[in-house]
Amino acid sequence: MADDLPFERPGKIVCVGLNYRDHAEESGMAIPKWPLLFAKWPSSVIGPGSPIVLPHQAKDVDWEAELGVVIGKRAQRVTHAEALDHVAGYCCANEVSARDVQFADGQWTRGKSFDTFGPVGPITPAASVPDPQVLGIRCLLNGEIVQDSSTEQMVFTVAEVIAFISDGITLEPGDLILTGTPPGVGLGRKPPLYLKDGDEVTIEIDGLGSLTNPVQTA
Repeated sequence: MADDLPFERPGKIVCVGLNYRDHAEESGMAIPKWPLLFAKWPSSVIGPGSPIVLPHQAKDVDWEAELGVVIGKRAQRVTHAEALDHVAGYCCANEVSARDVQFADGQWTRGKSFDTFGPVGPITPAASVPDPQVLGIRCLLNGEIVQDSSTEQMVFTVAEVIAFISDGITLEPGDLILTGTPPGVGLGRKPPLYLKDGDEVTIEIDGLGSLTNPVQTA
């Protein structure tokens, strides 16, 4: 785990599951009727260039390109119209997931919160992102594109997600929201494809730059 993060470690990370219609379909799961929330522990966070370490407890470790949203102003029961005013910035994120642990546990927290399973960065100020719903988003595995979509394909927009969370969970400055992943994850491939020692994963989001992390065994 890296201690030289180029940003403050978030107080909490709130993730949104199945927030791209095609990803829900490739996972064989129903489209949610409201944002499906789960927690990812802040101790999982690493910065650009730090290694994703494959834990001995898991074999099926997957990538997930996501748009990260950094909260800049306390948000409690904010409206949809007010929501984006509470954003400090946006970032590339890789919501790394141990699928075998995730499904064996019957809930998602442990399988998505192993140390190093939260690569994020760089952070782009919100003022430089006029519309977070028109951003191309991609994941490259060893230089090959494995996810290629746009945030316009989200089931619930960034503003809708912030309003939904803040209706019952107060968001504090520095908190991080991970807004879901598009189709193309390793779980959805036939046969499934998972991360292995020596791989390199890059997340690209238009206007936000890129996030690259090597993969290594524990």
